[in-house]
Amino acid sequence: MFPRLFELGPVTVYSYGVMLAAAYLLGLKLAMVRARKRGLDSERILDLGIYIIISALVGAKLMLLVVDWDYFTKQPRELLSLARSGGVFYGGLILAVAVGFWYMWKHKLPLWTTSDVMAPGIALGHVVGRLGCLLAGCCFGTPTTKWWGITFTDPFAASNVGTPLNIKLHPTQLYEAGAEFAILVLLLGIDRKAKHFEGRTFWLYMLLYGISRFVIEFYRGDERGLIRGYSTSQFISLLIVPLSLVMLVWLAMRTPKPPATTRRAPVRRAA
Repeated sequence: MFPRLFELGPVTVYSYGVMLAAAYLLGLKLAMVRARKRGLDSERILDLGIYIIISALVGAKLMLLVVDWDYFTKQPRELLSLARSGGVFYGGLILAVAVGFWYMWKHKLPLWTTSDVMAPGIALGHVVGRLGCLLAGCCFGTPTTKWWGITFTDPFAASNVGTPLNIKLHPTQLYEAGAEFAILVLLLGIDRKAKHFEGRTFWLYMLLYGISRFVIEFYRGDERGLIRGYSTSQFISLLIVPLSLVMLVWLAMRTPKPPATTRRAPVRRAA
């Protein structure tokens, strides 16, 4: 693909960096639009989004450090490569959620309403971000003979992120981008319905992403660490999916139901 968009003298513009910046900006824009419709302070949401972006970047790189701990301890000079690597999405998601919850608590923003506002923006950003992964050649899949397999040929992708060259691979980047787009459409569609409870959109996103990520991981070919026979992301999915189900049920049960309307019997008039 195109890991490097162009070069201006000593400056190289990387496709992943451009797509990552676009992902954050688009996701934040969607969140601000949704915040205005919910009557939230869009400036607060902008500040929250900045906190989330920074924590997501840090969390993703910290998770990559944990997953590849043996590699980085044996080759400490490669720690500098963390600056140009995307990291592990789950690491960014977990830290961003934690920092986001803290920010909402500190500034007295409604927890689940604000979380519902942010969730589709995360999905949109992830769609764009995974397209960046496709351009960079990272997060690649296992070899395949399927007609839709993709072949990478850029030597820079191989040297930078270890992408296998001249071999047809599962386009796991497109699998995940497609799954995230489907989740985004579903969230926006369901969110339009009047009968819903606060927190549903956020936890539904967590549930659906956890399921899709668990399945897609079977087709990933890059090294991501193993926990009890599962990849790190699959193991986290196994924790997030049941937690999401519990939270959806709990929030639904604690939401007051609207009073039932009784139909009045028709009044009969004397003939």
